Amino acid sequence: MRWRLRRRKPGPSASGPVPRQIITDTGTAHAHDGGAAVTGYRGPGLNTGGSPTGMATHISGTGDATTSGGAIANSGYLSIDKMNVALPTSRAPVAWPVRVGPLPALASAFQSRIDLRERIDQARSRHATVVLAQVLSGGGGVGKSQLTAAYASQALAEGIELVVWVNAAEIEQVTALYSQAAHRVQAPGAQGQAAEADAQAFLEWLATTPRSWLVVLDDITDPARMGPWWPPSPPTGGGRVLATTRRRDAVLSGGGRAVVDIGTYSPDEATAYLHDRLTSVGAAHLLDAQAGALTEELGRLPLALSHAAAYMINEDVTCARYLQLFTDRRSRLEQLLPLEADTEGYGRQVAAALLLTLDAAQACEPVGLAIPAIRLAAVLDPAGHPQDLWASAFVTDYLGATAPGEVGPEQARAVLRLLHRYGLITDDVQAGPRAVRLHALTARAARESTPAPEVPTAVRAAADALRDLWPAADHADPDLSAVLRTNTDTLATHAGDLLWSLGCHPVLYRAGDALNDTGLFTAAIAHWRRLAADAERLLGAEHPQTRAAHSSLARSYQHAGRIHDAIAIDERVAAECERLLGPAHPGTLSARANLAASYWYAGRTQDAITIEEQVVADRERVLGPQHLHTLGARANLAISYRGVGRIQDAITIEEQVAAESARLLGPQHPNTLRTRMNLASAYGQAGRTQDAINLLEQVVADHERLLGPEHPSTLTACVNLSAAYNQAGRIHDAIKLLEQVAPKSARLLGPQHPNTLSARTNLASAYGQAGRTQDAITIQEQVASESERLLGPEHPSTLGARTNLAASYQRAGRIKDAITV
Repeated sequence: MRWRLRRRKPGPSASGPVPRQIITDTGTAHAHDGGAAVTGYRGPGLNTGGSPTGMATHISGTGDATTSGGAIANSGYLSIDKMNVALPTSRAPVAWPVRVGPLPALASAFQSRIDLRERIDQARSRHATVVLAQVLSGGGGVGKSQLTAAYASQALAEGIELVVWVNAAEIEQVTALYSQAAHRVQAPGAQGQAAEADAQAFLEWLATTPRSWLVVLDDITDPARMGPWWPPSPPTGGGRVLATTRRRDAVLSGGGRAVVDIGTYSPDEATAYLHDRLTSVGAAHLLDAQAGALTEELGRLPLALSHAAAYMINEDVTCARYLQLFTDRRSRLEQLLPLEADTEGYGRQVAAALLLTLDAAQACEPVGLAIPAIRLAAVLDPAGHPQDLWASAFVTDYLGATAPGEVGPEQARAVLRLLHRYGLITDDVQAGPRAVRLHALTARAARESTPAPEVPTAVRAAADALRDLWPAADHADPDLSAVLRTNTDTLATHAGDLLWSLGCHPVLYRAGDALNDTGLFTAAIAHWRRLAADAERLLGAEHPQTRAAHSSLARSYQHAGRIHDAIAIDERVAAECERLLGPAHPGTLSARANLAASYWYAGRTQDAITIEEQVVADRERVLGPQHLHTLGARANLAISYRGVGRIQDAITIEEQVAAESARLLGPQHPNTLRTRMNLASAYGQAGRTQDAINLLEQVVADHERLLGPEHPSTLTACVNLSAAYNQAGRIHDAIKLLEQVAPKSARLLGPQHPNTLSARTNLASAYGQAGRTQDAITIQEQVASESERLLGPEHPSTLGARTNLAASYQRAGRIKDAITV
């Protein structure tokens, strides 16, 4: 089970109609009952009439509380923004020069490529005005990143004041590094509250600073999305941008950018590389008259030459002997890697060199593991995966099936070092979750030279290991979770239908859950749409996993504010479950509960109550009145009763649910704590503010003791308590609590997570009530802007954020601005 955030359609408040967030517990999409996801507790929080509210939280229908539960909800304010820990008010002076980002070391026997660098420099100055950015465009393995690393090293040696190296494969990485750079150079306007805002502040600093700087954007994969994040041309001419990419889109040129095509080494450069690489390690005796012929046979591709040199050094093989081996191996690659499959023109050389190197590594200790290991690594993200994956029993069993003797984590670790030593992968523990990396061209060559019958075992082992490695709660290790998501996407791309051989592999469901849990709802929608389409194509429209995928898609639609799309799916799933499983089947009851939640979200509260009353009756009859699913159904009904003003009926039910949960699960169980938070919300809505405060103070203390002060459920309890303080007029107590919660939530769950967003809007509301109108406006302007950018102008969260901003403008006397908004 996992906790889900749901939003309600706009309703009245002191500052005008604003959306109210509610929380729903939805069961895992691939639920055990074969039906739709199970809906548990949801509910609005304390409504203080325009002030921040607390949140009703939810307990799982099965008692499996997970960490995405206890999201932050409020009735007055919604926000979408990135937030980091606030910067200190006083900072030490910047110590120049400054370097931001991991500048790669130059490769052994690096070739300066003088002619190519002259072309790059000419591209910078061939126009009447200085061209700020040079975009190095070329295929994989031609040495683009090494060239830019050489420029960066030279710039530092010559005294440039700022060098920023950015991995530009994902825009999120660009904004994150820009934000970090903004803090390092103390750019005006970088407040540490929103990564995008800080990144924009850094760009503005670059445009106006008299200091010299170089920004490297390495491996741009989406030129269109990169558009707003190109550094501007400074009036002093003291700045420069170097970018690398495999793309050749027109958008990469113009606007102060010049594209420079990067090819392979020249004949002299290729020969010089081989000479320098071998002589630098005392292996000059391996050079002979066939060196030039060998470099030509390798296509003068830097990556292929590096593979060949590593093999020759390790095996003490001369150029002539290597050329003979290469030619022999290549003749057998005609069927494995035909010309039409080599779109970049380099794959055959790399594949041949790869297989030669693998032959040598395969014979080394641990014997027989190099080939299966590289095949597994090749179906994962070339940008890196965790070392811990190789300690998984799924990986060691896979390796052991192809090698003599037992294979454990030590042998798996040894084969990583072996592949690293032969230059086939990079094994760097300092890179964290991306410790194990390999070049994309090496990965492609490994995949394309793997016999078809051996692909499924590598794919299955990789998928099992990724699922095994995934943390139970994404917030516990957000960097690891992000890396696992990208690796799952890469694996799914290469595996095709292989991940459906035994039904949908669980890692695909886990990746979708992680997207929802981290607030990436647009990506989650795309993920679940693909999964639902694949399930219908491969398993059939009436298969339980197909229904489960559609149900998860509905939840993503709901989170993204596309409530009518969610309702359409929920209605269809509920009807299918009733037809296929019967009206009393647990899967049918779960599907109907989800439909009721969607109706509630859309403001169709009476329709929700009609369904929920029947679900309660059916669950009491089928499962018994004390079953956890029954308790969840009753809690949902109580929340809907609150929505139509039946507060006392809701309190009666929630007091019973809290008591039963304490008796069945224990008073300290996370689900019991959530029922008590729901009850506190009901007390607050009934005007029993002190009762709410007393209950919530105990709940916060229990959460901190049982789960820790930074657990998401603990943060939820704190926000509920702050809302109760606010309702009681204890504004400064509320602010003190929210100023602690907002940055913690941003750090733990991510700046775009619904919990973080609501925490920040609640804080803005509290500032407003304390008379700190400008502080409120500062947050609300960011919230409104980010909501519109991320969710669109008509999303309920965007409308709520703009309404809140207008109310603050009005309080500040900015009437025209308020009217405009």
